[in-house]
Amino acid sequence: MFILNITILTAGFFALIKGADIFVDGSAALARNFRVPALIIGLTIVALGTSAPEFAVSVSAALQGSNEIALSNVVGSNMFNLLCVLGTCALISPVPVDKGVIKRDFPIAIASTVFVFIAAEGAGFFRGNMREMGMEERVGSVSRIAGLILITACIAYIGFLIFQAKRSPENEEVRERIPVWKCVLLILLGLFFIVGGGKAVVYSAKEIARAAGMTETLIGLTIVAVGTSLPELVTSVVAAGKGQTELAVGNVAGSNIFNLMFILGVSAALNPVTVNAASVYDMLILILTSMLIFLFSLTARKISRVEGGIMLAVYAAYVVFAVLR
Repeated sequence: MFILNITILTAGFFALIKGADIFVDGSAALARNFRVPALIIGLTIVALGTSAPEFAVSVSAALQGSNEIALSNVVGSNMFNLLCVLGTCALISPVPVDKGVIKRDFPIAIASTVFVFIAAEGAGFFRGNMREMGMEERVGSVSRIAGLILITACIAYIGFLIFQAKRSPENEEVRERIPVWKCVLLILLGLFFIVGGGKAVVYSAKEIARAAGMTETLIGLTIVAVGTSLPELVTSVVAAGKGQTELAVGNVAGSNIFNLMFILGVSAALNPVTVNAASVYDMLILILTSMLIFLFSLTARKISRVEGGIMLAVYAAYVVFAVLR
C-alpha cells in the first residue's frame, strides 16, 4: 500500500507539472490570438501556470478539510522558491535583481507574509505559553474575510502590473498563431491534468503521512512543497543556464506573491485554514528568510554565488529543523 501511494504521488506530480506546462502554452497562444502583449501574458498567465500545482493542491486540501497541507504547502513552496530556486540559480551564475523587484515585488511579498502571520493570530501565539503548547495544537486560523482580502489584494497587484506594462510597451515578437479551438483544447487538457494531479497528491500525501508517522504539516512543508515548486525550479534554472538569470528573481517573487495572496486566499475563502503552532514558526521563519534575501538583493543589486551557497545551507538547516521538531 505504501508503494502504491508513492506511485500515486509521483504520478500526481507529473500530472501537475505537465498540466501546468500545457495550460501555459494554450493560454499564452490564445492570448496572442487576441493580441495581448507578451509581457502581460508573462505577468498573469505564466505566473498562474507555474503556481497551478500549488493552487490545485492547496484548494483540494481545503475542500477535503486537510487545511494543514493547504497552509504548509504555500509556506513550504515559498521557502523552497526563495532558498533553493534562487540559491541554485546564483550558484550557476550571479543573479542580477531588477530595480522594480527590489522596490515593488519583494516588499509586497514580505508584507503579504506578515499579513497572513497576523491574520493567523501568530502574534497571539507568542504572547501565550509556548512551552506548554504542542507543535500540532491549533492556535488560530486564516478566516474567510482574510482570504477575501488576500484575493482582492492579488487582483489589485495584477491590475497594477498590467497598468505599468501598458505604460511602457515592448516590441512584440512575431509568432505563428495556433487556431483558437486548439488553444481551448490545450487549456482544458492542462486543467484536467492539474485538477487530477492535485487530488492525487493530496490523497497520497495524507496516506504516506499516516503510514510514516509524519504530520500533515511536515509532509506539506517538504514533499508536497518541493514537488509543486518544480515548475519554478525548472523555469529559473533553465533561464540561468541560458544566461537569463535576471528572470529568476522576478519569477520567484511573483510566484511567492501569487501563492500567498491568491492560492491561500482562495483556500481560506472556501474553508477557513487551520493554523497550528508549527505553522506559526514556519511563517515567522519565512518572514525572516524573505528579509534576508531582500538584503542580499540590495548588495550591488545581485545575489552572488557565496550568497547562493548560504541560501542552500539555510534551506537544508530548515528542513532538518522541521523534521526534528
